[in-house]
Amino acid sequence: MPNEVENQEQLFRLMVANVRDYAIFMLDPTGHIATWNQGAERIKGYTAEEIIGKHFSVFYPRHDVEAGKCEMELRVAAETGRFEDENWRVRKDGTQFWANVLITAVHDDAGKLVGFAKVTRDLTERKRAEEETTARLAAERANRAKDEFLAMLGHELRNPLAPILTALQLIKLRGEAPLKEHEVIERQVKHMMHLVDDLLDVSRITKGKLELRKKPIDMRSVLAKAIEIASPLLEQRGHHFGLDAPNWPVGVDGDEARLTQVVANLLTNAAKYTEPRGRIELTLRERDDVVEVEVTDNGAGIDKQLLPRIFDLFVQGNRSAERTTGGLGIGLTLVKQLVELHGGTVRVRSDGPGEGSTFTVRLPAVILDAPAHDQRPRRIAKASTPRRILLVDDNEDALMLLAEALEAAGHTVKTATDAAEALDLIESFKPELAILDIGLPVMDGYELATKICSRFNGSSPRMFALTGYGQKADREKSREAGFSEHFVKPVDVKQLIERISSN
Repeated sequence: MPNEVENQEQLFRLMVANVRDYAIFMLDPTGHIATWNQGAERIKGYTAEEIIGKHFSVFYPRHDVEAGKCEMELRVAAETGRFEDENWRVRKDGTQFWANVLITAVHDDAGKLVGFAKVTRDLTERKRAEEETTARLAAERANRAKDEFLAMLGHELRNPLAPILTALQLIKLRGEAPLKEHEVIERQVKHMMHLVDDLLDVSRITKGKLELRKKPIDMRSVLAKAIEIASPLLEQRGHHFGLDAPNWPVGVDGDEARLTQVVANLLTNAAKYTEPRGRIELTLRERDDVVEVEVTDNGAGIDKQLLPRIFDLFVQGNRSAERTTGGLGIGLTLVKQLVELHGGTVRVRSDGPGEGSTFTVRLPAVILDAPAHDQRPRRIAKASTPRRILLVDDNEDALMLLAEALEAAGHTVKTATDAAEALDLIESFKPELAILDIGLPVMDGYELATKICSRFNGSSPRMFALTGYGQKADREKSREAGFSEHFVKPVDVKQLIERISSN
């Protein structure tokens, strides 16, 4: 029997010594290492000859040792029988690993403490994965919060802009000569709208929710529209502008509105960062299977340290005190993202501050079957069929000005600032069209639309939605609520009047 017991003990020692996934070793009552297995050597990096006889505090970060953590662990194990912990430990080479540690008190037959059994498992990979998951979830929460903030910001900024822009459009519809001050207001309002749209576009792209309406288009048409957008700023700063484009169609497969946005952003960026009366050149060329659009200026240039980050969100170059037309540092980010969505690339060259810069967009070329259609806007005329229109908006300035614009087009308009007032009007007025603000107090536009439909029992008026939100989900929601059109504030009065006539 004694031989059998000895054999079992020997087998147990061999098993412990050869375990590689766990560091298993003994400590004497004072915490000095008495045994060492292969797992301990693999995990901690010490051989048995190097470590036996040393205090186990060698595995602990210095701040834990100074705080008395080692003594505390042995005391708890001695008093309660065991101590378990997960924390950082130190290898021989100084690197740290995340360890699950179990210390068990060992007593002899008489109950005397003879030492401690210590088992350590390396859980660094699990810890890193948990940290990466935590960081990813935190980043996702931050992105959701950012997207929600940008959407709300866009909505809140559009509301006060709406009556301003409508007032300016009404002045034009009446045929009144706009004052110079009106032109300044319109230019600044459109600039603010551009900033809002850029913010929302960046948010949509990062969430993968921006949809391109691609078709074969002539890039010359894109350049013409972009120049029209950038012209006010180019003229305001007195820049000399040059255009070099071929006389034949240059085709790409793209979203004309988005590519116009790309070129317009590059032109306005060049205008902002070029001193007054500077030189800006726009070039269009086709090389092999690639279409290139190049914007060159002799302006402020870009520092070499900034060049690698120039397309990052919210990054801006230095601006002088008079260069007050700068944006939020999102225009170039949007350019890069939109170009990449088209399968293209954008790059920048600059020899440094004061040396100007060149931005080059490269897009896959396609062969056009026919010239692009002329899509110039038509003039607004008096409505051939005047309508009875109910207009509901809690913003009284916007309400008044939009009503005046509709009346100027020949329509009969009744207004209400809330749902209750609107419901009081419909019985006597019997509108043919209801234009409803979605963000009404107490009862929103969706609920009001439902109540209007129930009042007319199947013969309800057509309904247009008026809102500060213009994403795909918002348009789907308004369509489901019974709205046939969805207009984003500030409303383009000309477009609204044309839609009324076409419905």
